[in-house]
Amino acid sequence: MTDEREKRIEEVRRIGRFDAIIVGGGINGIGVFRELALQGLKVLLVERGDFCSGCSAAPSRMIHGGLRYLENGEFSLVRESLLERDALLANAPHMVRPLATTIPITSVFSGLMNAAAGFFAGRGKPARRGALPVKLGLSLYDWVTRKNRVLPTHRFRNAAETFRIWPELTRELRYSASYHDAWISYPERLGIELILDARNPAAIALNYAEIAPTGDTFTITDTLTQSTAEISARLVINATGAWLDETARLLSSGSESRERLVSGTKGSHLIIDSPPLFKALGGHMMFFENTDGRVCIVFPYLGKVLAGSTDIRIEKPERVRCEDAERDYIIGALKLLFPRIAITPDDVVFSYSGIRPLPESDQAFTGRISRGHSTVRLEGAPPQLCMVGGKWTTFRAFAEQTADMALEELGVTRSRETRFLAIGGGAGMPAEPETLEAELVERFGIDRSRARHLVDLYGTRSRAVMKFCSARADDIALDDTTMITEAEIAFLIRHEFAARLSDLVLRRTPLAITGVLNDDHIEKITARAAAELGWSDQRRGGEVRDLLDELEAYYGVTRTMLERRTQRRRNQ
Repeated sequence: MTDEREKRIEEVRRIGRFDAIIVGGGINGIGVFRELALQGLKVLLVERGDFCSGCSAAPSRMIHGGLRYLENGEFSLVRESLLERDALLANAPHMVRPLATTIPITSVFSGLMNAAAGFFAGRGKPARRGALPVKLGLSLYDWVTRKNRVLPTHRFRNAAETFRIWPELTRELRYSASYHDAWISYPERLGIELILDARNPAAIALNYAEIAPTGDTFTITDTLTQSTAEISARLVINATGAWLDETARLLSSGSESRERLVSGTKGSHLIIDSPPLFKALGGHMMFFENTDGRVCIVFPYLGKVLAGSTDIRIEKPERVRCEDAERDYIIGALKLLFPRIAITPDDVVFSYSGIRPLPESDQAFTGRISRGHSTVRLEGAPPQLCMVGGKWTTFRAFAEQTADMALEELGVTRSRETRFLAIGGGAGMPAEPETLEAELVERFGIDRSRARHLVDLYGTRSRAVMKFCSARADDIALDDTTMITEAEIAFLIRHEFAARLSDLVLRRTPLAITGVLNDDHIEKITARAAAELGWSDQRRGGEVRDLLDELEAYYGVTRTMLERRTQRRRNQ
């Protein structure tokens, strides 16, 4: 265990009584932690796994206004989402970037009744969207963002013009419409930067920790060392997503039964290594419909292609994986869109799945369930604020809403706003990343490709990362497939709360999700982590086995795949 982790646990014991305890270290819990920490409160964040390792690690990686929510009549959600999208483009430009998006359209009038069905509690799947309803929706999208516009307005194309740009698209389309939303490169890393931004000595975030009520107090257990701390709080904030109802019962002082607040749907995504598909997209995301009415997406992502997603109702919250049937569903949808491009399961280098924590609903078609959010207060000693629903794009607005309720409960006046507050490496980020890249090359004598990697991953924090790395002799790339160095791994352990091998491989770096991870990477990262964290040989072996098991069970990355990548690299 690092000295920094020991200090944080000891500080928890010293403070003893907190203004608020936040249970759940996904993006919503982290957002509230930052909000309250910036108000100067004593606040503790408790996450049983790693930060942003659950549903928050499994989004579509879109930061968007929710065009299809218009069909459900959720105009306020769309407006909020668009405002938050634009705020993230400004506050985190190193990770959130514009995404040109194109809708292939096969009819003119179909789908006109979709919105009416939403207004009047329609429950069935929507009809295929034709040109007219798409035009109406995009016009409303543009109208909402007419003031202080940061992205271009939409445009329509006929079939001939569409095929000149995207010749591989299905010949069934009659029109296409393009507009802009945004995408996020490293959502888990943005969560870490939000925690780091909460510069308040009385605000402490613990991953790999559990909480249990013990009479009028709570016991916090560090699951890596089994050390404990007895604490109390004036308020508890439940941000456990799909597990919200179970957590509410665990932490509630009362034992009465309540109606469920959250129901979940499972969303799975694929990362595909297909140069023909990557080229066919032409830098755009395709926002299209499958035959069952489910909206699907596919866009270039970190040199590969991200495709999704499924939307399957889940009755019991548990860790999920992309099943073969879901993989085939997504590949089948891509074949309808690009019929001349061969895509097979062998092209999938990584897959992931998570449970969307949606408000409880009996909607027959899961796409009709609201993606909105609310905060519900439960009586108790202390009272509990439950964060219900939400999506990645609106995490800050949801956190602000919940924080305002918490501040009212605590009798504290808000002193800082966050809508225009830069996040992590987004602070001072130049309009052209190349400017910062050139600075790093000049200052540290590194090559441009290394500088580009650092700016992409850390934004303006790349200066601190490179200052750390340049002082070490082991600032050497893991191998020729990545710019990540061994010194960089040490930085992530010392400064970004990485405590396990999976933290480094799955969340602090893009090695796994980009499909380049191999056995040599794992060996070198393990050696560096063992040196930094003081792992015994037994712990070191256990970490490797746990990682390999997790990759195979939940991400579709088998030991055979890793071995083949390793051998292929060595033979080059």
